Amino acid sequence: MKTFSMQPGAELRELIPCPLCGEREFRPLWSGTIPFVRCRNCRAVYQNPQPRQEDLSERYNAEYFAYERENEENFFTLMRLGLEDIGFDELKGKAPQSFLDIGCATGMLLDHLKREGFSEQGVEICAPAAEFGIRERGLSIHIGDLESAGFSDESFGFVHSSHVIEHLTDPKAFLDEIYRILVPGGYLLLTTPDIAGFQARIFGERWRSAIHDHMLLFSRHTLRMALRTAGFKVLKRRSWGGLAVGSAPKLVKKVADRLCKRLNQGDVMMFAAQKPSIGGS
Repeated sequence: MKTFSMQPGAELRELIPCPLCGEREFRPLWSGTIPFVRCRNCRAVYQNPQPRQEDLSERYNAEYFAYERENEENFFTLMRLGLEDIGFDELKGKAPQSFLDIGCATGMLLDHLKREGFSEQGVEICAPAAEFGIRERGLSIHIGDLESAGFSDESFGFVHSSHVIEHLTDPKAFLDEIYRILVPGGYLLLTTPDIAGFQARIFGERWRSAIHDHMLLFSRHTLRMALRTAGFKVLKRRSWGGLAVGSAPKLVKKVADRLCKRLNQGDVMMFAAQKPSIGGS
């Protein structure tokens, strides 16, 4: 079963260089209707041609809010489990208790962390979702993208982003901005699908994350490269997700999920990365 995706409308598309390394040579990856290609230099997988980011932003509307609202409890549980796996509890005392959630949707995770004593800030491009978090949960949420929020240098001890970077046309600028707004020694906790995982290798273009909304499908290698290029020190990677719901009998899925998590070969990965402290420590 594919991940939920907003179907594109009449959007202009243009050929682009590789969004990670700038290489212009690529080869088609799959034969389906979504134009995923692989960079001949760094082997990043991305859509080419791509729509413009301003057109992509229009997809995150009332329909998307309804999807987020319906699934917020499940997404919140998955995010909490991911943070547990990556060792967030051990990091809490090592940086200021200021937490930014990029793509915070209705703000359930932010609300939880606020109750734990964090100063919370969200960024959400879907206006109805952000407005719900502001109105119903009393959260601080910027409606728009990260760049338009205009945060000051070194504003946050922790930046969390779950299933956002794969939706962007300029992931390098996104990581650079996160680096700028983190305090020295601060932490980035980033989740995205992994095209090098077991599930992606088995299903190919039928993989659940090969959808219209994903501009770039990272592997653990290309994401690690992008993080290091932005200046981050990569601390840890954890993954989960062996088989999608409905793709196999429940017992088979249960075994595959456990095995992929144990072997760190799941189709969703989470990285913990750190902005070096002053002096590089």
